[in-house]
Amino acid sequence: MNILLHGFGAMGKMVLEEAGKQENITIIGIVEPHSTEKSITGIPIFKEFSEAPAADVVIDFSHPSRLSMILEYGIQHQARLVLATSGYSDEDLEKIQEASQQLAIFQSYNMSLGVRMVLDALRALAPQAGELYDIEIEERHHRKKIDAPSGTAWLLFRTLAKLLPGKKAMLDRSSVRAAREKDEIGITALRGGTIFGEHTVLFAGEDELIEIKHTALSKRIFATGALSAATFLMDKKPGYYNLDNME
Repeated sequence: MNILLHGFGAMGKMVLEEAGKQENITIIGIVEPHSTEKSITGIPIFKEFSEAPAADVVIDFSHPSRLSMILEYGIQHQARLVLATSGYSDEDLEKIQEASQQLAIFQSYNMSLGVRMVLDALRALAPQAGELYDIEIEERHHRKKIDAPSGTAWLLFRTLAKLLPGKKAMLDRSSVRAAREKDEIGITALRGGTIFGEHTVLFAGEDELIEIKHTALSKRIFATGALSAATFLMDKKPGYYNLDNME
């Protein structure tokens, strides 16, 4: 499997390191517009996709502003896409859905197996507890993370909202001086230090609490998850794939 990396920050470097441990994976190039280097450990670095060779899969850890270029490359080369970038707008997500009619695309704000297991737990718990318990989502990340709430927090909310129609997100209680409404799911974002990522879903009932929590102890889980998603796509037809339908 030939992979083209897009974005060579901390996550791109981690993907390169993890890929080097797997015999069936070859990184054939890196697209990084801000790089001053022409190669790293023998792997060429390109400023733009137009300079890059055809690949089986593109793994993207970059920025939402680069989405159109990634989709154009995918369509041109019929490359599968693993989109692991946070902060996509509703318009961006519509573009991804449209492109998935021609390409196999895996898009998730969190690539870890543990988060997939959290989603499974929510599907089992929410239908039973959703009307009896107040639900809150809290996420914590490092001080440099730009978007808030995190993409994973929104993923957790959307999963709950599908299971519990009528629920709405409450992002800022300070703007409303009123008691909590039953149809709210609160989402709180904390930023500080070097926290890789923590997500907690709290079910608060009468005299009892249920918490489902996922803690990332390193970024390595996201790199290995992205590589697993790339492997997953290799025999898939065009379509939109995520943690919900990854088998």
